[in-house]
Amino acid sequence: MTDIDDLVQRVAVRAASDNEDLPAPVGDARIAQAEARLGFALHPLLRRLYREVADGGFGPDYRLLPLLGPGSSAVGEYLARREASVAVEHPEWPAGVVPILTWGCDMYAGVDCLSAEGQVLLFEPNPYSGGSWAECWFLDSAGLAVWLETWLAGTGWFEEDAPDRDGVVEPRPWDQAVSRLSSGTRAVRRKSIPGRE
Repeated sequence: MTDIDDLVQRVAVRAASDNEDLPAPVGDARIAQAEARLGFALHPLLRRLYREVADGGFGPDYRLLPLLGPGSSAVGEYLARREASVAVEHPEWPAGVVPILTWGCDMYAGVDCLSAEGQVLLFEPNPYSGGSWAECWFLDSAGLAVWLETWLAGTGWFEEDAPDRDGVVEPRPWDQAVSRLSSGTRAVRRKSIPGRE
């Protein structure tokens, strides 16, 4: 089991070494404002990353989005994608999945804030062929902590220079996509996540 305090510290060290212009972390008031706009609590580890490491600007490839705007932000992207998914026959974006970074070409990594482990999902719109968007959702990692560990170790599928490309675990179809998207037009109840501080 990962020691979360140690993980957050290692992420902070790596973030500072990768980006000398790292944004300052956000305070509790900003976290509360983000959660109020989302309508649910951030996953506890995601909350800690924004509060203790930085307001985005670290992580794999294009790096985490800032929590709130102006410009592109995790909350702004979530609200825009959810708005486009309300009252439509085939919602694109499930409730509770906060986009944390873009991979480019409209692909996103998102944290499922309604799952205990904070599953990290990949939204990849290229397979879309009409109808349900379920085929565009993949499970990248069973939890945010594991996803961060693969980034720190340089072993994620997104790492071109991963030491053992044959051993890299590729994202697989998200088995909850159909049910989560079909309930996507309903409002998310404010949900308390275990471990919320």
